Amino acid sequence: MGGTIKHIPMFDTDKICELYSEKDGVPVKYVCTTTPTEQGTNSADVFYRATPHPEFGNRYFGLYKSQGTGNLMITNADAVEGFEFGLVEDDEGTLQYSADRWDYKQFDNGNMIDGGRAYIRSSGCTIHRHVVRDGEMVSKAI
Repeated sequence: MGGTIKHIPMFDTDKICELYSEKDGVPVKYVCTTTPTEQGTNSADVFYRATPHPEFGNRYFGLYKSQGTGNLMITNADAVEGFEFGLVEDDEGTLQYSADRWDYKQFDNGNMIDGGRAYIRSSGCTIHRHVVRDGEMVSKAI
């Protein structure tokens, strides 16, 4: 009944976690795929490290492809802890969210979610509200 979250990352998150964990000398883990800014339209895979980066000071970073060049880009994603995610149950009973304002998802069970962090639009079904805390997507306390 809607406990597991299904993420749809853009990259091979296991390889990225391994690469950055080795490079930075601290564990890095995938958190979610969303826009690094609340009103953004370009999704990034967001990763977390428990200790702030020694040079930049952020604990979250996002990886995305530049729209103009297709180059891999990295950005500070600390703002993710201030976002609210609306999730709905898909046909298998797992929870899914809209990654960005153009990421419309509709399921055979009639549930729909849209809007990313810019707004939450649904088909009137139950919306499970989550936030990110310490690298985990957790149910938002009401």
